[in-house]
Amino acid sequence: MRVAIVIPARFASSRLPGKPLLRDTGKYLVQHVYEQASRARCASAVIVATDDSRICDAVREFGGWAEMTRADHASGTDRVAEVAARLAVDVVLNVQGDEPLIEPAALDALADLMAVPGTDMATLAVPITAEENYRSPNVVKVVCDDRGRALYFSRSPIPMVRDGAPDFAATPPRFLQHLGVYAYRKDFLLKIAGTEPHPLEESEKLEQLRVLGTGGTIGVGVVPRAHRGVDTPADYADFVRAYREGASRRAA
Repeated sequence: MRVAIVIPARFASSRLPGKPLLRDTGKYLVQHVYEQASRARCASAVIVATDDSRICDAVREFGGWAEMTRADHASGTDRVAEVAARLAVDVVLNVQGDEPLIEPAALDALADLMAVPGTDMATLAVPITAEENYRSPNVVKVVCDDRGRALYFSRSPIPMVRDGAPDFAATPPRFLQHLGVYAYRKDFLLKIAGTEPHPLEESEKLEQLRVLGTGGTIGVGVVPRAHRGVDTPADYADFVRAYREGASRRAA
């Protein structure tokens, strides 16, 4: 399979404006994401998709590939689809531009899921080990069938345990937190990006329910740990601190 990793990045952010261009580590935040994605064995190309010339210029400054897109896209998926339409690839991975700790091995595992016949799209999940995450509406949960295909995604605790307490130590894990990284067959991505939002999607505010609601299939791979994104100034401060500590250890 020919696989491209596309990183949607926009300048505007209500909680952290100019996020892709933050540079307290000496590298742009989007550069950290780009370099991690470039380490994935599956990638034949890594591209930043943006509607902001400042981000485009920054990516080209560090030697990366950037593509300008329209400014009126409603979601990162739409931005990725615009770039994907120009590429001669089979599979497209959508990696958010605020995930500098994304693991290359996780991206390879995601691409491997697309080798399964009949899989339109794939994503990742991590076992839930705490009641707080199981109950939180800010943690998206996914339930899968015996073949590892998603049955449903929800902000509610699923599967609901009617009697007793959830067994978070069960093997294989039954309670899974969804991670927001995706792989698509190119043709399917272009199709779903042009489809109207589904009522389930609008209810839960989860874009992947457009796929399930219209009969698509989503393969789910379970990885051992979640990659932490950068959403707030505090998240970025934590990342910078960890990066500097890691650099100090490597230099020692």
